[in-house]
Amino acid sequence: MRHSEDAPPGSEEAGRRSDRRVRILKTVASIALGWALLVGVLPRLADLSQVWQIVRAMTLWEVAGLLAFSAWNILTYQFVMMSALPGLKLHDAFLTGQISTAVSNTVPAGALVGIGITYAVLSSFGHRTSSIALAAVLTGWWNTLVKFGLPIVALALLALGEGGVNQALLSGAIVGMVLLAGAVGVLVGTVASDRLAAGAGRLAGGVVSWFRGLFGASPVEGWQEKFVDFRRRSAGLLRRRWALLSLATLISHVSLFWVLLASLRALGVDPDAVSWQEVLGTFAFVRLATALPLTPGGLGIVEVGMSAGLVLAGGEESPVVAAVLIYRALTYLLQVILGVLSYGIWRVEMRATESEEEEEEEEPASG
Repeated sequence: MRHSEDAPPGSEEAGRRSDRRVRILKTVASIALGWALLVGVLPRLADLSQVWQIVRAMTLWEVAGLLAFSAWNILTYQFVMMSALPGLKLHDAFLTGQISTAVSNTVPAGALVGIGITYAVLSSFGHRTSSIALAAVLTGWWNTLVKFGLPIVALALLALGEGGVNQALLSGAIVGMVLLAGAVGVLVGTVASDRLAAGAGRLAGGVVSWFRGLFGASPVEGWQEKFVDFRRRSAGLLRRRWALLSLATLISHVSLFWVLLASLRALGVDPDAVSWQEVLGTFAFVRLATALPLTPGGLGIVEVGMSAGLVLAGGEESPVVAAVLIYRALTYLLQVILGVLSYGIWRVEMRATESEEEEEEEEPASG
């Protein structure tokens, strides 16, 4: 061994401090970008005092209807995970989903942290780590496929209608088509054979490493082996449940779209101004844009992107912004609140379980 070529003492610690500073800077930049869009750009799209008046004018029935749409939307999230993790109960899926979603919506790169939360909560309910990992990968992959495919569907619907094709949506559909084709190719190659799985892992690892390099992150490693392992573990589950997983994922995304469409109609954006096809196009384009997590939960990007897209489609500024903000309150803010409550419930249940286990251990000893 040539110790003279080893790194000087303290260099590893200095590297960790540098990485920590980079992460902090990225976090600050991510949050700052989201708030800059909300505070600096959104008020330029509409008079917020008029927006507030429109929101206050909502009737009790309109509020109740939107809450019902939101409740159904939240419920559909659980179906996706339950379809990928056999034996998962609705109660456990709800707590897990709300806690991880709350983290994803509030923490930069929260999707990665949310996966760790998902592991912790599902493990506490007795599910094996390998099963949780497989479910997380499959649900993430299927959600990505739908995100990539929605702009293509929206473009086709607009082309068949009378509204014409928006240039931004056309660009988004082309990007989505390329990404969808690549994602489907990787998925098919991964499931087909070990050799193709290794090749798909090599390709996907190279693409991800390139994107990570743009942000100064280190390349990923070992993806060939991971893809082969994924293929061997997922083949049986996919044969049994691919249709159920596909249906659940599609229902979840459509339900989210329904919340946006219902918010627009309740706040006075009529079909004559913006058709449901145009709403779907805007929804699909913004969902595709947020596939790269620049801000926590798409904060700022979703609000500004949807508002601008719907105004360009023909909607009046103040009702559109009011509807988008209500939509985000129901699908973003509400889920953060539910996540906090779910975390409290989970902690109480875990303490109760621990107490029961301690009592069971003490009983034989006292006897």
